[in-house]
Amino acid sequence: MSGRQVYPEGMIQLPASYQQYLAAQDQHVVDTIRPILMQSAADQKYGVRVVYNAGATGHQAHLDETVPYGTIVEDID
Repeated sequence: MSGRQVYPEGMIQLPASYQQYLAAQDQHVVDTIRPILMQSAADQKYGVRVVYNAGATGHQAHLDETVPYGTIVEDID
């Protein structure tokens, strides 16, 4: 089994800031970053950095220990 945890959707309540961010995105972005937002909400330690790469990868998200929990920071790669 890998070290990565899986968090079922129904068990985690996303903070209002995450819900508002998702509401303003198209479905492709939501599908890409929602798992990371759920991980952040489950751990409640770090916020999320969303990076947009104009190349083939599009949006990517990762937990960022420099971002406070409940906060999403957008960057361009």
